[in-house]
Amino acid sequence: MKPMPAGKPLISPEEEPLVKRSIDFIFQSLLPKDKLFYPLFDQACINMVEIAKVLENALKSDSVTRLQSFETITLLEKQGDEITHAIMRETGNTFIVPFDREDIHALAMAIDDVVDYIYGTSKRLDLYKVHTITPAMIRLAEIITQSAIELQSAVREMRSLRNVRKVRAHLHTINTLENEADIIMNASIADMFKNETDAMNLLKMKEVITFLENATDKCEEAAHVIDSVIIKFS
Repeated sequence: MKPMPAGKPLISPEEEPLVKRSIDFIFQSLLPKDKLFYPLFDQACINMVEIAKVLENALKSDSVTRLQSFETITLLEKQGDEITHAIMRETGNTFIVPFDREDIHALAMAIDDVVDYIYGTSKRLDLYKVHTITPAMIRLAEIITQSAIELQSAVREMRSLRNVRKVRAHLHTINTLENEADIIMNASIADMFKNETDAMNLLKMKEVITFLENATDKCEEAAHVIDSVIIKFS
């Protein structure tokens, strides 16, 4: 190999901007990403709580207001998808992440699933023309909202290991709410099979109840992911 002539720069003036951009990219990729991922999760949780509140209010409102709420739910579901895609994109593009990529993926998907089941509930209420809103449906919607708020708080608190006790308190509440949702769903379906004489209506109502309860399951699934994260880092 020929020795480099004395005084000749390793990088030409034409190459300097490209090299600088590459170094800047690597440097930015190696920075801690708490300021990137947690704000995205905050956005996802804000969206989740909002769509839960809209559904709860819809079930407590008249049929006209309910239809208008379904349109809002559709918009919020699309917004949730965009936030989830942003989290996935950053997970693939970032070298250093605040916690394991598998957990980031699982948490993002669980939050997105809560939103999807709320959206799915609204679509079934609309498409099936379900006009009878039962107390069980309303209570399940309330549980979804409460669970979403607890999950939002847990995500906010999990940034610091000093908040582990607070995080676990939120997770415990989510678990308690999900257990209540199970009881309500089972009792409601048993009552429908006992008293509902219209088979088609029974199937419609059962599917709505099931979708509502599934949303609480996904809140609990997100809680399990958070619990796994704090165990790994505590």
